[in-house]
Amino acid sequence: MSQTLFKNCTAAVEAVVIYGDAAKASLQQHLIKDGRLDRALMEKHQYACHGFSWLSTYTEALRQTLNWATELDGKGEFTELEHLIVRIGFGEYLSQILGGISMSQGEIIRAQDMWLGDAELTALETPEVAALIAGGNTPENREKLARLIEHSVDTGAFGNLGLDETFSMIRDQFRRFANEEVIPYAHEWHLKDDYIPMEIIDKMSEMGVFGLTIPEEYDGLELGKTSMCIVSEELSRGYIGVGSLGTRSEIAAELIMGGGTDAQKKKWLPKIARGEILPTAVFTEPNVGSDLGSLKTRAVKDGDTYRITGNKTWITHAARADVMTLLVRTNPDQPGYKGLSMFLAEKQRGTDETPFPTKGMTGGEIEVLGYRGMKEFELGFDDFEVKEENLLGGVEGNGFKQLMTTFESARIQTAARALGVAQCAMELGLRYATERVQFGKPIFDFPRVHGKIALAAVEIMMTRQLTYFAARQKDEDKRCDLEAGMAKLLGARVAWSTADNALQIHGGNGYALEYQISRVLCDARILNIFEGAAEIQADVIARRLLA
Repeated sequence: MSQTLFKNCTAAVEAVVIYGDAAKASLQQHLIKDGRLDRALMEKHQYACHGFSWLSTYTEALRQTLNWATELDGKGEFTELEHLIVRIGFGEYLSQILGGISMSQGEIIRAQDMWLGDAELTALETPEVAALIAGGNTPENREKLARLIEHSVDTGAFGNLGLDETFSMIRDQFRRFANEEVIPYAHEWHLKDDYIPMEIIDKMSEMGVFGLTIPEEYDGLELGKTSMCIVSEELSRGYIGVGSLGTRSEIAAELIMGGGTDAQKKKWLPKIARGEILPTAVFTEPNVGSDLGSLKTRAVKDGDTYRITGNKTWITHAARADVMTLLVRTNPDQPGYKGLSMFLAEKQRGTDETPFPTKGMTGGEIEVLGYRGMKEFELGFDDFEVKEENLLGGVEGNGFKQLMTTFESARIQTAARALGVAQCAMELGLRYATERVQFGKPIFDFPRVHGKIALAAVEIMMTRQLTYFAARQKDEDKRCDLEAGMAKLLGARVAWSTADNALQIHGGNGYALEYQISRVLCDARILNIFEGAAEIQADVIARRLLA
């Protein structure tokens, strides 16, 4: 039975690749001018470009899901649960590829939107594709899967993740930590808009969270990006704020390892790895989101210091941070990205009474719907001093280039955080559905309730395998900006849809602040915005694939 499924899935992936190649050729025909991909035409036909990114993301998700299943089967670990995940996942995604992929609510990409017609769609009209769709996301399969995971809330047994023994131990360790130290308190932190307690941060530091990927010579664990994914997912399952605490350390460490001098590496990396200092990323400015080439905050050299003047916004954990990875313009005469430099800007850690005690620096809190626990700030710099030795790499003008080296890791980690939020939402929905009795039975028994949970389990697993693949590519020093972007793009949508459906399962109670799912819905919404909004992410993927 499994061999027939794998044969059909292999053939289906091949068919989707052929269809994707036709879509690529069609888009290139409309978007290439004078032998080059034309930015103006891409903007004009943005819907088609971004739709192609989604088609390509679905293709990679199907491929990695098949690879995961095949490896499990080879080890004799491919059970009925994983079998159903593959059948439902392939059936659903193939149906969407044929009929329309949901880029967001109300934005469906179809063949005709990419100048494709019946001739190109014939690539998908194969017996294998037809069999997978007919026997895939059916009510019967959804119910079978739902029954298999009905009692999995406490065990986390929603399918074999395909991890080796070491990674499984890491997952178990951080799942326990989230269950015991985070989940019982997270909702109260959210409702009170409190900081995550320093005791939690200290415990995370002891567990090595802030030095996961830092080399051992700098007191890190040197475990790689796959471990970072596993840890980020489990911590975010507890609370996205806790899962995101490691992000700033990850970004700072990546910047220093990739662009820092030997002296900077020796000074900063051990402190970050041991959790002695908390970094924050200071890039975004008012009216400047993804267009970093338009940054205006200035750094002027004055002897052996730089004086910073300007404004930044949407800075996470800014008051508590000890050092800022600060992107500013050192050369006003160089346009765009060329005049930007990165600094390791030291500051004094603030308190509730005096959040920004450092001279030359002010800040104000931005109140937000979710993603609390670290707080968001607007910052003002007026003659703020940074030592010359803290210019990353010691040479001006490399700031944007240095930042680009972090994009892959940041997006992989964001995909992992999205998985944690989605997993949390699914577990909350499942628990409520099995405990809530209406019309004489648990609401879980109703097809449109357990069906939502089953499809969430499928999409979470598919996105997880795509994310793990991107992480493995990074661990093997292979370029993975494409795969990382795809994982982030799909993961953010899955987190939102899962949270939205889990709240629907709660009914009116889900809209009450006292229920955790209200928090998780707010937390899920940010994932489609930060680390590259979904539209920006789709644009980046399209440019890479079509150029």
